[in-house]
Amino acid sequence: MFADFALTAEQEAALEAHLELLMKWNQKLNLTAIRSREEAIERHYCESLFLGSRFPAGVLRIADVGSGAGFPGFPVAVLRPECSVTLIESHQRKAVFLREASRTLPNVRVLAKRAEDVGERFDWVISRAVSYSDLASFLKRLAPNADLLSGAERPPVGLGFEWDEPVALPWGNQRFLWTGRVRSA
Repeated sequence: MFADFALTAEQEAALEAHLELLMKWNQKLNLTAIRSREEAIERHYCESLFLGSRFPAGVLRIADVGSGAGFPGFPVAVLRPECSVTLIESHQRKAVFLREASRTLPNVRVLAKRAEDVGERFDWVISRAVSYSDLASFLKRLAPNADLLSGAERPPVGLGFEWDEPVALPWGNQRFLWTGRVRSA
């Protein structure tokens, strides 16, 4: 299912369990607009694993802002068990799903609040499909490094980051990984 990534049987099982729970909950709670299993694997899981495979080695504290159904944070936590991943989701019902989905992962915690209200500092912020304007007020405060799964539009200077050239995602058209570091003064 995730042949492009060197996953253990336990990691594949964790991702499969998340996918099954997502498909079940998505029937009653709109967690994602993607309903097809194949498209969910490609767009949600593979993009997230791609992002996670590009982190530097070592222990990192990662915040997933606007985690929704757990993307990209849940697959990143499965791929990188040495890292602690905080899933930040302000919608309470989605946060309930995230708690249920991640209860067997010791490196994941869920914060059911707006990212603007998070007072912690992380090594890295990740986000997928969150508008740049929504990130502007807090991104720089949360972490000195950011990875955004987004479209072709370059993140604005107003975010306070210097952005590397985007990396085209192998799945899908006009999907990119933007990596940035806080701009020095």
